[in-house]
Amino acid sequence: MVPLRDNNPTTITPFVTYGIVIANIVVFLYQLSLTPEQLQEFFGIAALVPCQLSTTCPIASENSLIPEWMTLITSQFLHGGFLHLAGNMLFLWIFGNNIEDRLGHVKYLIFYLTCGVLAALTQWFFSQNSTIPSLGASGAIAGVLGAYILRFPKAEVLTLIPLGFFLTTVRLPAFFFLGFWFVQQAFYSIASLQARTNVGMESGGIAYWAHAGGFVFGAILGPLFGLYKRH
Repeated sequence: MVPLRDNNPTTITPFVTYGIVIANIVVFLYQLSLTPEQLQEFFGIAALVPCQLSTTCPIASENSLIPEWMTLITSQFLHGGFLHLAGNMLFLWIFGNNIEDRLGHVKYLIFYLTCGVLAALTQWFFSQNSTIPSLGASGAIAGVLGAYILRFPKAEVLTLIPLGFFLTTVRLPAFFFLGFWFVQQAFYSIASLQARTNVGMESGGIAYWAHAGGFVFGAILGPLFGLYKRH
């Protein structure tokens, strides 16, 4: 299921959401300018390498331009491909503006980055010895989704659904669309416990634990940041 838009208008211009989208696109364009060797080196510096955070890497990293704990933030602006970027930015574009509207610009930015950090730590907990970089905005965006489902459960999401060779659109309440998404991530997270690590994440190269963890932390932190109040 692919979200196309929601029917949830905002009262502000979501400058932070726009800024995050632009930042992710700019970083991705920079990635495209690198050679494969340079890109691998860049990921080694700015992406989260679990064993470096755990200090259990078999070979110590020579890339020490930034402290390893900072990669909990910098990794949120890296992506492994166009579809990875496009999918994340689509979800952020649709659901982020309403959370920014409720929290206000500054608290929303802090909320977004905090969810991303906690999501990355959730994934790290289950793959502490991995030597391969983990990256993406999915965990932070999952936090936004966790807050959205609490605050706007009845908002309708226009959803694209493939039916074999045909495509159709339906309007689904947010609690169903996002609830189904979370259950799916949680199921895959548990299933991945028995899977071999692949691309720094669990099977399929997708950080399901970061998705599930970010969603839960977003649902917890949203009310604490003032989700039910006007900024």
